[in-house]
Amino acid sequence: MPEWKQEIRLRLANLKLEPTREAEIIEELAQHLDDRYSELLASGATDDEAARAALAELSESETLRRELRHVEPAVTQEAVVIGSNRRSNMLADLWQDLRYAARMLLKQPGFTLIAILTLALGIGANTAVFSVVDAVLLKPLPVTAPAELVLFKWNSGPKRLAGSVQGIRTDTATGLSTSTSFSYATFEQFQAQNHTLTDVFAFAPFWQLNVNVDGEAEIASGQLVSGGYYQGLGISTIAGRPIEDEDDRASSSPVAVVSHQYWQRRFGGDQAVIGKVITVNGLILTIIGVTPREFSGTLDLGTTPDFSIPLALEPRLRMSDSSDLDEPWTWWLKVMGRVKPGVTKEQVRGDLVGVFQQSALEGWQAMPAPRRSSGGEGPRDVPSLKVLNGSQGLTEVRESYAQPLKIMMGIVGLVLLIVCANLANLFLARAERRRKEIAVRLALGASRFRLIRQLLTESVLLALMGGVVGWLFSLWTKDLLLRWNPWRPGGTEVDLRLDWRVFGFAAAVSLFTGMLFGLMPAWQATRVELQSALKENTGGASGSRPLLGKSLVVAQVAVSISLLVGAGLFVRTLRNLHQVDLGFNRANLLLFRVDPRLNNYQGEQIANLYERMIESISALPGVRAATMSRHPLLSGSSASGQIFIAGQPPRSGDENFVWVHRVRANFFETMEISLMAGRDLSPHDDRRAPKVAVVSQSLVKKFFPHENPIGKHFGFGAPEHSNELEIVGVVGDTEYTSLRQQHPPTVYVSYLQEGISQMNFEVRTIDDPIAMIPAIRGVVREVDANLPLFDVTTQSAQAEESVASERLFAQLSSFFALLSLALASIGLYGVMAYGVAQRTREMGIRVALGAQAGDVLRLVIGQGMKMVLLGMFIGLPASLALTRLVKSLLFGVSATDPLTFAVIAVLLISVAVVACYVPARRATKVDPMVALRYE
Repeated sequence: MPEWKQEIRLRLANLKLEPTREAEIIEELAQHLDDRYSELLASGATDDEAARAALAELSESETLRRELRHVEPAVTQEAVVIGSNRRSNMLADLWQDLRYAARMLLKQPGFTLIAILTLALGIGANTAVFSVVDAVLLKPLPVTAPAELVLFKWNSGPKRLAGSVQGIRTDTATGLSTSTSFSYATFEQFQAQNHTLTDVFAFAPFWQLNVNVDGEAEIASGQLVSGGYYQGLGISTIAGRPIEDEDDRASSSPVAVVSHQYWQRRFGGDQAVIGKVITVNGLILTIIGVTPREFSGTLDLGTTPDFSIPLALEPRLRMSDSSDLDEPWTWWLKVMGRVKPGVTKEQVRGDLVGVFQQSALEGWQAMPAPRRSSGGEGPRDVPSLKVLNGSQGLTEVRESYAQPLKIMMGIVGLVLLIVCANLANLFLARAERRRKEIAVRLALGASRFRLIRQLLTESVLLALMGGVVGWLFSLWTKDLLLRWNPWRPGGTEVDLRLDWRVFGFAAAVSLFTGMLFGLMPAWQATRVELQSALKENTGGASGSRPLLGKSLVVAQVAVSISLLVGAGLFVRTLRNLHQVDLGFNRANLLLFRVDPRLNNYQGEQIANLYERMIESISALPGVRAATMSRHPLLSGSSASGQIFIAGQPPRSGDENFVWVHRVRANFFETMEISLMAGRDLSPHDDRRAPKVAVVSQSLVKKFFPHENPIGKHFGFGAPEHSNELEIVGVVGDTEYTSLRQQHPPTVYVSYLQEGISQMNFEVRTIDDPIAMIPAIRGVVREVDANLPLFDVTTQSAQAEESVASERLFAQLSSFFALLSLALASIGLYGVMAYGVAQRTREMGIRVALGAQAGDVLRLVIGQGMKMVLLGMFIGLPASLALTRLVKSLLFGVSATDPLTFAVIAVLLISVAVVACYVPARRATKVDPMVALRYE
């Protein structure tokens, strides 16, 4: 027991206090003494000066005088009162701890700055990636009570009751099809017959609208919505009014609501837009409202329709004699609802499953007989209804990016663990330098809990400061992540605002981090032997400190090698994708699209328009050639079909699927695709000529492995169509939809023979294709001033866009992996340097006894490499297990690629040798005479 406590106990003995009361008084005095010692120490006094001054002031303590003056022997309950008072002073104690922590951190600005920057990297990276995870996977729609919303979906066997379905997926393992699309008839029956929903509303994308505002035409995106769409969601407009039930009638005046983004971009946020008359697909309508900025609609992630238009206008917008509203066998509408209070999703399903199945059956029966017969003979599969959580609207894109984002979150989480391990080592070393201070405080009577609390306050304060800097770092990182737009190439970017949810995450991570890297060093630091610690020049250390520091380094190495292996696999994946042979020349190619149907062009009118455009563009100086195709290469869009070859038995499953590409006759010449056999398509291959096709080499290998395909016949859809097309040529393989799907079997047909619709133009230029955009826009305007160009890009940019996700994964994982390697090497260096400093006397003795510099060098480096090899021994098997999680993201490299593992191991060992060499070199320069006087 400290001497001052013995003295105080003697002075209190005469009062004959209860033991509990006496302990409370001594504890309060110890608190007062420790606080005063801390203040003196933080103000610049040495350990001994602060201790002497605090003890001298104790005899004059107001606390002691007050206690001795007012304590009465008969009051036995005062201990409870004192305890209550102490709890009321917790805020004051916390404030004092924070002030002391701030002073101690300011006394070591170098240590504080390094720690804050290290924390900022770890916390900032986690915050930025979480902002993406929150926006993509977690954040609900900004609508009234989103948890009350439900989304309808169905499953069916292969013999569906639908004539056509928009947006359908088929599980190849089970054969079940699923979709969120329903017929308009089903939607109407849901509205009329449901007993569990307060609102039922529908919507459907309408991707391209030809919008003419004040004589200027452009392409905009849109959606069709039912009259109760905004009411069901609980969304109001910031200007004007939303679409209502009265607007969703064929007899009503045509109206539209515009998004906030389009309002700002096209109209500059002008309030006068309400009531403005514009032309959309030739239909004159009036803008009646503007949606809030934060509301991007209920379509899939990254899709914000510029216009919302009533469903009743669908036939007039399509400029077609037929309408999906009148075809109950066409499933195209997305249907959502809002449940009544206390109703579950299962109750909603039970209420409407019979309605849906009856509606589906009626739609099938109403289908024209010829079309119904094409679906095959036999009974149809009755679909089952599913009721999903609708709080996020459509979620297919969100689901597809769940795994990559979780992997990225795991990567930055591992980086944060390495940061914590590194800072724990720094705090352990710092605690060793403060051993005498801690010993003095314990000697003065401070409790161990009090010291742990104080040290934890320092680590948490440091973590919070790192969190603030990390928050600023995440603002920059967020902008970097916004450049990654995988949700819809060329579409609306996801809003990564750092709102209160992200701020709360950053604050929670900061507190957790401070506790994580501070608790262990604080616990270890207070395990001090007072006698040895109070010696003036002790250089000893508790034996567990080196062991704990080494354990942290081993953990860092194990985590680092896992991150490095993952980064290596992602880098090799990106490299392999860049080395894929495209099969065509992507240089100096400008791409753009037009859709004349939006200007009411039909059939031969479209073909004549296209040919005039090609002729005008080809005549421009700087243009070598111009052609067209239905889908731009490497854009992700495509068409496919089931092929049936004359004279061959039909193949089962996906074996008879091929890719189909409608192109202009000079497509192969312009794209520089090699002709291997037969002839190209010809301008004479039109509707009047027999149907012909050119096929790729991969198709020949698959369907005609040992015969000449020229002159063979095939067809699509059914065996009876197997004589419809004749193969007239074979061309080299090309990449069609993406670089990952290498050389798919492809059929090329003339766009003049297979239906004329929207086309993509490919213009090969002599020099930079971007420089030709103004001239091309000019000649197209001369052909038709109301025909806007859209999706303008280059083929090179299109190819790079197709690997945007892989590029970002490679870049971010490499950055974080190298960061973890740097942190691990710093941690290794710190432990080795500390070990050399603690073993200065031993090194001096070794040198005095004849050890050479090489011997000392090998000794120190060998000890460091033992930690590294142990970390690799743990990390390599863990890496083998973790890389299997990213197997689906790799290309051209296996998850257990031995070359990647070997290169990473060599890299880690090389860096570790350098980290160990510096302190080892210092150990070889120890002067034996100085070392022997060290302690």
